[in-house]
Amino acid sequence: MSASRIVLSEPMLAGNELAYLRECVESNFVSSAGPFVGRFEDEFAKKTGVRSAVACSSGTAALHVAMRLVGAASGELVAVSDFTFIASANAASYTGADLLLVDSEPQTWNMDTERLYDDVLRRARLGRRIPSVVEVVHVLGHPADIEPVLELRQRFGVRIVEDAAEAHGSRWRSGAVNGRQVGTVGDFGCFSFNGNKLITSGSGGMIVSNDPAAVARARHLVNQAKSGDDGYEHDEVGYNYRMSNLAAAVGLAQLEQLETFLLHKRKMADRYDRLLASAPVVRPPRAEWAVPSHWLYSILLRGEDVSVSGIVRGMQARGIQARRLWPPLHRQRPYLSCQRLGGSVADGIYRAGLSLPSSVGITGGQQGAVVSGLCSLLARHAGGRGSREAEVQC
Repeated sequence: MSASRIVLSEPMLAGNELAYLRECVESNFVSSAGPFVGRFEDEFAKKTGVRSAVACSSGTAALHVAMRLVGAASGELVAVSDFTFIASANAASYTGADLLLVDSEPQTWNMDTERLYDDVLRRARLGRRIPSVVEVVHVLGHPADIEPVLELRQRFGVRIVEDAAEAHGSRWRSGAVNGRQVGTVGDFGCFSFNGNKLITSGSGGMIVSNDPAAVARARHLVNQAKSGDDGYEHDEVGYNYRMSNLAAAVGLAQLEQLETFLLHKRKMADRYDRLLASAPVVRPPRAEWAVPSHWLYSILLRGEDVSVSGIVRGMQARGIQARRLWPPLHRQRPYLSCQRLGGSVADGIYRAGLSLPSSVGITGGQQGAVVSGLCSLLARHAGGRGSREAEVQC
């Protein structure tokens, strides 16, 4: 954890990262050739509970390749959560597909899959175009309710891409997917290893699947779609999406610590829950049927006139990095004209949402300072409205 301030999310490099990087340098395997890429892929597949994994240069790259593999293309309709980081939508847009932006449901802030299910049935009855692909995003590390989407796959052949970029180690604990980790029940699961994720490779991503032929095709596309022995023949349009040996070395070292990191995250979330029990905030979703990874501990501030941006600035002045949540996709310039399904839940999350520092290595004392700073700012705001400061004591 940085000494000068409490940051939003920084990596914990406390394992074999340096030793593995030294091994890369001493062996001269620093590019995409080298043993760590394969080792990282194999170990990630084992940890996740799938047959195979393909390492990529980013989570967005993983999503893009997965979208191609499930047939997203011009003329096709892809359903995606309206409340998500924009990369989820961009990956589908790269293929030329049209997007259907599905509002969130309030229990988990994820895509309202029940509403989507009903809408697809209505479209089918009316002979209208239905989504050929559903991209299920597990927002902020909380599993989405995926079972209605699995029913759509069974009834209509809908393909499923899971965006698990923020949800390493999250799982379901009831229903047809009981015990399964997120990313493992769709046609493809995609993960990110950006520097702010639970585990990092600096930058990187992973595609997972139980379909050997699909995994082989993914690996082909990631490596420029090379064919032939000389490496300069290509049988389709591919991408330079390979992960470097250096990145994979860091990723493998991080993966070795995943269970420890998840334990730290659960303790972090429980501690925030206790500290914020009396605060005028809505604490993060935690459905009974889910085991979230608590990537970013994110709250909703109560009160129509609370300025989330003002709170962020006030926290920054105290040396604490907090952050607003993403604007819904329908508010983003590239997606203003997309079809929408649902109401305004995503808008409400955006208006009131605030992510608090959530690093794996955050201490109890630092969390106390975060909550103290937040409550002080909320009290000042309440006092400015003529409210009693005691109303926002934590």
